[in-house]
Amino acid sequence: MNSTVTTFATEIVLPGTVEPNGLETRTRELPAPAKGQVVLRMDATGVSFAEQQMRRGKYYDQPPFPFVPGYDVVGTVTAVGPEADATLVGRRFAAVTKAGAWASHLLVDTAGLMPVPDEVDACAAETVVVNGLTAWQMLHRIAKVRAGGTVVVLGANGGVGSTLVQLARHAGITVIGTASARHHTAVRDLGATPVDYRDPDMYGRIRELAPDGVDAVFDHVGGAGVEQSWQLLRRGGTLVSYGTAATKDDEGNSQLPVLKLFARLAAWNSLPNGKSAHFYNFWAGKRRCQASWQRRMTEDLTQVLRLVADGALAPQIAARIPLSDAASALTLAESHTVAGKVVIVPDA
Repeated sequence: MNSTVTTFATEIVLPGTVEPNGLETRTRELPAPAKGQVVLRMDATGVSFAEQQMRRGKYYDQPPFPFVPGYDVVGTVTAVGPEADATLVGRRFAAVTKAGAWASHLLVDTAGLMPVPDEVDACAAETVVVNGLTAWQMLHRIAKVRAGGTVVVLGANGGVGSTLVQLARHAGITVIGTASARHHTAVRDLGATPVDYRDPDMYGRIRELAPDGVDAVFDHVGGAGVEQSWQLLRRGGTLVSYGTAATKDDEGNSQLPVLKLFARLAAWNSLPNGKSAHFYNFWAGKRRCQASWQRRMTEDLTQVLRLVADGALAPQIAARIPLSDAASALTLAESHTVAGKVVIVPDA
């Protein structure tokens, strides 16, 4: 399709700090794609922790209200801008948008398109775009845990956690995963040993399972418990922190818990005990060199999607909910009653 054909987009708008039922729907004429852009028809997007925090106005560096949320997307190219490759039309790609993906159609830069194999279902691919990239990079680019090692995954039933468990098991790594008791069967089925995160002696239970310490802890919780995560490491072990979920409901400056965490991690890294602490930032390096950042993302997602295609990684889809019912999707994701990722799909 050329760029002269009008595309109308249905979008879900976050107008301000509202409850999920305060989301608004609008339809607008999408501008023709500019040079270096395509129109992507959404085949699947989803609800991540980012959107849950954005509706509270507490996500680090979120756009000003009102805006269309949607951190990542899998879709099919329907139109291309001037001088773009016309063979892109009809092909399916993933893209990381940070915002804007809760829409039937959206404009995406061609530089950010990452190919999705035909044999991988769009919803399956959606669950491993940001979640899969995050898990892969934390495990293989930061912690670099070898086969035979042992790791702890906090929130092993979540979108990132369930992917991380499977990637680690595929790499021959033993996994201890925390989750509520209702999700223990699911965590066990993924190949991890479950520990109840509501157990007051959760960290003591983990120490019983790994008395010599662990090679890595993947902690999205932050807060006071991150000290305990650090203590679980053996000499040479790595703490990978990638969130501050413990403070998600705190009032005040949303950046303060993150800055406190940075200071704590930096202090630990100065200790002469052979352990290291890192904060995983999905966007690290993009500002310095967008081309190399995007190349790394495409390389890693290709690896993850190949594992999905081969059946070595089973995407954890909690539910498929139509775009027009995005409020229900957000409500379900925030209920913490489901395992995996809530996926938003086009309306029938």
